[in-house]
Amino acid sequence: MPKKSEEIVEEIVEESTEEIKNVSKKPVASKESEAIINIYTSFNNTIAHVTDMAGKTITKVSGGMVTKHSRLKANPTVAMFISKRISEEVKDLGIKAFYIRIRAKTRNPGPGPGANTIVKSLTREGFKILNILDTTRIPRGGPKKKGGRRGRRP
Repeated sequence: MPKKSEEIVEEIVEESTEEIKNVSKKPVASKESEAIINIYTSFNNTIAHVTDMAGKTITKVSGGMVTKHSRLKANPTVAMFISKRISEEVKDLGIKAFYIRIRAKTRNPGPGPGANTIVKSLTREGFKILNILDTTRIPRGGPKKKGGRRGRRP
């Protein structure tokens, strides 16, 4: 005796619901995900830009977003607040480790006061620091310096 079309439909629906249940029980990857933090520090401001490994922006926080006093934007205390805001936004995504790229203003001998503080406070928050890289741009030759033939005189 041939099956009715209703019975066939019921069988197909049962099979598909079983497949859906099996799909939803897939194990979640236990590997901790990683992100890149690009920190730009000058002596006037601190900017932290968090991206995933492909380069897509997760969050971007600057000193002006944290404090209303423009003279404090490069302060280490403000850098702690920047890292706290980063950790709040990143913990929900399951990111546990960071690659850090610190960049100062071109031709500066060292980064501003906020870079070190961001790294320290992120480790206190429980994140793992995988690598710290200085990506400050250094001119190699470039255009002629100001001052003329005898140099710049005071």
